[in-house]
Amino acid sequence: MRESARSLSLAEALIPRNNVAALNLTVDVILIVGYAALTGLAAQVKYYINPAVPISGQTFAVLLAGAALGGKRGAASMLVYLMAGIAGIPVFASGGAVAGASRGYLLGFVAAAAIVGFLCERGWGRNPLKLIGAMLLGEAAIYAFGLPWLAFYVPAEKVLPWGLTPFIPGDIIKLLLAALAVPLAWAGIRRLKGEDSSQP
Repeated sequence: MRESARSLSLAEALIPRNNVAALNLTVDVILIVGYAALTGLAAQVKYYINPAVPISGQTFAVLLAGAALGGKRGAASMLVYLMAGIAGIPVFASGGAVAGASRGYLLGFVAAAAIVGFLCERGWGRNPLKLIGAMLLGEAAIYAFGLPWLAFYVPAEKVLPWGLTPFIPGDIIKLLLAALAVPLAWAGIRRLKGEDSSQP
């Protein structure tokens, strides 16, 4: 694609913004709420390997939210997700024996979507290695919030064994799946618009 198009998110490339503010706002709301709902659904795919933090599908949805929506809308979708859970809608991966221990990771979702989206809007989503790098930074942001929060709930010696190391293999798989979905989506958009599929 042309260099000038590289600042677009997937959503903007598929649904370009126009001069009708109300229409742009409607599209934004649908995308933000839709990705918040997707994250809530992904949270229901969960498995507790320790009493505090579950393995779930959430991070896959979070990384995709940033890559697809861009930094601002991606972060907004995660804020809507958090507000929905705080309001009592059952969108979080509930059921752990240590109540509240995983909430720091939820805060990290906002930062992760913002980081991935910001970088993808600057062309990182078009280069596979840079895309993986952006998503790794997003994952790092999740743990940067999640691990200190977890430390308030469990003994210090359990923070890494319960909050990090068991999740690395699954996070790698989810990251690679998300990183594969993005170029496939770009290829689909190019075909839909009749553009040269050989362009990066």
